[in-house]
Amino acid sequence: GDYELTIAATKPAAAWIAEGQQITFSNATFSQKTLKAYKLAVGVQVTNELLTDSMFNLESYILDQFGKTISNAEEDKFINGTGGANNQPSGILKDAQVGVTTNSTTAITSDEIINLVYSLKRPYRKNASFIMNDSILAAIRKLKDNTQNYLWQPSFAADEPDRLLGYPIYTSSYVPTIAAEAKVIIFGDISYYNIGDRGARTFQELKEVYAPNFMTGYLMSERVDGILVLPEAVQVLQMRA
Repeated sequence: GDYELTIAATKPAAAWIAEGQQITFSNATFSQKTLKAYKLAVGVQVTNELLTDSMFNLESYILDQFGKTISNAEEDKFINGTGGANNQPSGILKDAQVGVTTNSTTAITSDEIINLVYSLKRPYRKNASFIMNDSILAAIRKLKDNTQNYLWQPSFAADEPDRLLGYPIYTSSYVPTIAAEAKVIIFGDISYYNIGDRGARTFQELKEVYAPNFMTGYLMSERVDGILVLPEAVQVLQMRA
């Protein structure tokens, strides 16, 4: 079934009061976000002759490739998913707020990246990071500030990501590249994107179904959903229309 996430809909406000004056209480209100369970699956049929004649562990190879295929499909929809109408998660780009719109349809400036950082409210900047496509990253590495220093800060520590304006940078080939109206840079606290895994991935070997064709089927599936529970925690840079 569905899993309901309770989130705050309003925030309490402080008030200045005189000595002995009664404080006015406000009602706390909450809303809910729903994590569903969308099925993601991949299957393949292999001839029994190939299984017999294979010079390496074909089943292990199929299992490894299935895992990569499902992981890639997850990454795509966690970024670009359109939601329940299409039986898929709601991606970050669907619900994140547009912090900056560029002045150009084909280029990004250093000032626009700085504006993106400060379009995000200060409490969320503490744990914020960038996500972008490699082609965007290549363009940004060439950007300089007003004193001709590169904005890019390469990491010299093992397992530490490079930084842009002091924030970690991660790349995904599924973030859109430069095009009119494309959302090309994600910046924010990604921990507010909640992923609901419904149990482990399942792997099945199907012998009887394809036995008349002397084939064996392999099937991997999982049930998962994702949703950005607090849209203001993530801002995006969008190219001009």
